[in-house]
Amino acid sequence: MKLGVDRFLEDPALRAPLRGYRVAVLGHQASVSSRLVHTLDALAALDDIDLSAALGPQHGMRGDKQDNMIETEDEFDVTLGIPVFSLYGKWRRPTPQMLETFDVLLVDIQDLGTRIYTFITTLLYVLEAGAAAGKAVWVLDRPNPAGRPIEGSLLLEGHESFVGASRIPMRHGLTIGELARWFVAHHDLDVELEVIAMEGYDPTAPPGFGWNKDLPWINPSPNAASLNMARCYPGTVVLEGTTLSEGRGTTIPLEVVGAPDLDPRALLETMASLAPGWLEGAHLRPCTFEPTFHKHCGEACHGFQVHADWKGYDHAAFRPYRLMNVCLKALRQLRPEYPLWRDHRYEYTEGRLPVDVIDGGPKLRTWVDDANATVAARDEELLRDECAWAESRSPFLIY
Repeated sequence: MKLGVDRFLEDPALRAPLRGYRVAVLGHQASVSSRLVHTLDALAALDDIDLSAALGPQHGMRGDKQDNMIETEDEFDVTLGIPVFSLYGKWRRPTPQMLETFDVLLVDIQDLGTRIYTFITTLLYVLEAGAAAGKAVWVLDRPNPAGRPIEGSLLLEGHESFVGASRIPMRHGLTIGELARWFVAHHDLDVELEVIAMEGYDPTAPPGFGWNKDLPWINPSPNAASLNMARCYPGTVVLEGTTLSEGRGTTIPLEVVGAPDLDPRALLETMASLAPGWLEGAHLRPCTFEPTFHKHCGEACHGFQVHADWKGYDHAAFRPYRLMNVCLKALRQLRPEYPLWRDHRYEYTEGRLPVDVIDGGPKLRTWVDDANATVAARDEELLRDECAWAESRSPFLIY
């Protein structure tokens, strides 16, 4: 298999249309070739590319910022002699000053296949900026480690945010190149878009189901520590809007759920009684962990780890979003007065509970809190949105 960046670096004919144009790169620490050379360094070594600038998303071009809401400043790369602009700082959209430094933007970002992952919001923003300023955008495509499955409700109109910029479900099942094609069509963008597709990529093939076994794992963001995390993330990210720990401050962030006052066995038993089908595909192992920072810092948290990395893993059956839905529902049934929802400023959004921002609307929270709301009704609602998304994305599939 060849990544989009591999094909771009190896084939001068693919690069030929860029002769005479200034080229910038939007990337991060996982923007590397299959030889583990960073895209910026690889492009700088080419005689036929005029590398003029770089742009970094959340966590920075080199991935130096650990947590959410920690901004990155603009800087100058003295080795390459180019400015490196931050799209997660004072500005989250390209400014006229940034746009003046290039003619073509190469996007080489490793995504996780989840709506809330801010890199795809940044992708939409640069496509919109390209349309407004007459700049071409080329996407060097990369795998979606979550694979093809679709899961979650569509973002509700009026609930757009930096962690949900368009009407897509939590697990969208597209590569970043395919998603760019959908963005251009759905948002009616008059932008020159070119996608350098991967070669030999099958998003359904085992054992990776979207992630080629020969590719090394490089954290696209500091807490995206493994393929297991990427598979769990469309569900566990919802925990960021709750008082439960999602494992930040441990070595397995976004693979676990827990709190000091949870009874994991009672929680798992209640989950199984409510929606046994929503627990399939992965193994749920009761465990205790102690975050060294973030929620419940220094306290022993009791809960469970989600193992989508064991021999019994069933990619088609595993539905992490539903798994965390029923986890919250079970906790509410066990402890009706449990202080579950956090209330703080989340990703530049004011006046809305973080869980509603994350979920793209209040449906999940109201379902959890409504003692009369059933699993069957929630499943029917999700299936309706998932079918609509399957139809919407179909024309834009490359693989």
